[in-house]
Amino acid sequence: MAINTAAKPKSHNAGCGGGAVTDGDTNSSPSPPPSPPPPPPPSRHFGRRRSRSSKFRKDSFPAAALRCNFRYLLFLPLLYISGLIMCVGPFSTAILALGRASVPGAVYRSHELFERLWPDIIVDNSTAIQVLPSVWEYKRRFKVQRPCPNSSIQATKRRYAWAGESSGSSGYLIVNANGGLNQQRSAICNAVAVAGLLNAVLVIPQFDFNHVWKDPSEFGDIYDPDHFISVLEKHVKVVKALPDEVMRKYDYNMTSIHTIRVPPWAPANYYMGQIYPVLREHGVLRFAPFANRLAMSVPAHIQLLRCITNYKALRYASPVSTLAEKLVNRMVEKSTRNGGKYVSVHLRFEEDMVSFSCCIYDGGAAEKYELASFREAEWKEKFKRKDREVNPGLNRIDGKCPLTPLEVGLLLRGMGFDNSTSIYIASGKIYQAERHLKPLLKMFPLLYFKETLATAEELAPFKGYSSRLAALDYTVCLYSEVFVTTQGGNFPHFLMGHRRFLFNGHAKTIKPDKRKLVVLLQEKTISWKGFKDEMQVMLAESDRKGLMVPRVKKINRKTSIYMYPLPECSCLQAQNSSHRLSNHQGSDLLASQDKSTR
Repeated sequence: MAINTAAKPKSHNAGCGGGAVTDGDTNSSPSPPPSPPPPPPPSRHFGRRRSRSSKFRKDSFPAAALRCNFRYLLFLPLLYISGLIMCVGPFSTAILALGRASVPGAVYRSHELFERLWPDIIVDNSTAIQVLPSVWEYKRRFKVQRPCPNSSIQATKRRYAWAGESSGSSGYLIVNANGGLNQQRSAICNAVAVAGLLNAVLVIPQFDFNHVWKDPSEFGDIYDPDHFISVLEKHVKVVKALPDEVMRKYDYNMTSIHTIRVPPWAPANYYMGQIYPVLREHGVLRFAPFANRLAMSVPAHIQLLRCITNYKALRYASPVSTLAEKLVNRMVEKSTRNGGKYVSVHLRFEEDMVSFSCCIYDGGAAEKYELASFREAEWKEKFKRKDREVNPGLNRIDGKCPLTPLEVGLLLRGMGFDNSTSIYIASGKIYQAERHLKPLLKMFPLLYFKETLATAEELAPFKGYSSRLAALDYTVCLYSEVFVTTQGGNFPHFLMGHRRFLFNGHAKTIKPDKRKLVVLLQEKTISWKGFKDEMQVMLAESDRKGLMVPRVKKINRKTSIYMYPLPECSCLQAQNSSHRLSNHQGSDLLASQDKSTR
């Protein structure tokens, strides 16, 4: 039995690289035609009013005309709006498609710029700025919450007892976490928060199999379930499975358990008003799916549960953490020329990502055919519907196209990183890797991947498990001196927040302005010095935004707690020693983090 408490979402149409979602039933039955209006009642003075009306028209024709046609003026705003819709609809898209070659940044010419500037880049290698030693400092000090809000089970029981409810558990919660590694991580954190809010017992979250990620891993394959339960035992009771007596009630069939589809970003009062009574009635509820189903603005003691879960309870399973620690140590060893400091780059240039973006690069007709074939195989007719417009030029100037390895290399060299910089690439299988990685290797010879740092035997247990491989990338990026994100998504958002929490804000993240970058990369006359100057401005702007600390009000948090964990999560930092990676070896940091969560 499924209980759908969510309001029916509206349909959303998106272009190439977006998504279209429709939900809810539609009523297609025809309505009866409206009844004709009754005839006007006869008037005794019709003739006299007509004569007066004629006289009025003769005496004041403009006023009478305006009055008689006033009803037509009501349609002018509608006509105006219709015109705007037509202008920003298919007609404007067609115009942009025809003239995209003349729009700055709409065409990929980065390979031409690289060939022209490469001699200057080689000569300029010795003039690198000191980027790696730079440290972020907050311009204003955020309010530190000490001590942490009381989110213990005893405090929760007191709240419910004060409200006249039973002080015992209100029931069991089962959560189905969907998506990739970090979308599942978000669902887990939110599930713990909801369990604390509802005074419920949480069953270890289940992972849905995703046709995109194609990873059958369960919770225990990626995270340490015993550590998860132990860290949360004073805050939320977590069990590995439902008790046998409860499962017997549902004939040991999980699908028979009452399922609720929670609307996205549901506030705390929704759970208390709509979900809590149902949970009390049935004793066990199942949430599916559960991605982004809790609002960012929640009470302080519930927000703290997210912090504890994300930064304390979620520790990678031993096979993952052991290999991840080895990769961090090997990157530090290979970065001795820079004091053990290295740069990590989240490069989203896999075949599925490039294909889904509908962007055009320098591969010609063969590339277009290959990516179109991949789209058709993976997403069938999704990109051929009438409500989808494939406009590569528009996607590029909007900053939606994944950066190529060549573009990442130009970006970093322009910002001042020289060819002695060790770079770790966090990525899946790069599209046409040999061709696209060649210019990046020319600019940065010390380029490493998990496949080059680990042996084939070490990686063998991870093959075919994208989430476990992503966990390795996540850890190596977490302890890098500088992290560079080239595309949006949960991976960089969680990583940026984790680095802010772990190093108390002293963790440099470079987030380039892609809309500005594509214009510069298409500029035919720009010099290497001019390009470097623009990259310095972009780096300064990235730093400025990274230094920002959201001004969080008690009643309203608009930013993500996972991307901006301070100040709410800052009270947990009292348990950690404040340090930066540049002063410690990766193994020391990993060990200290493990000890702090025991």
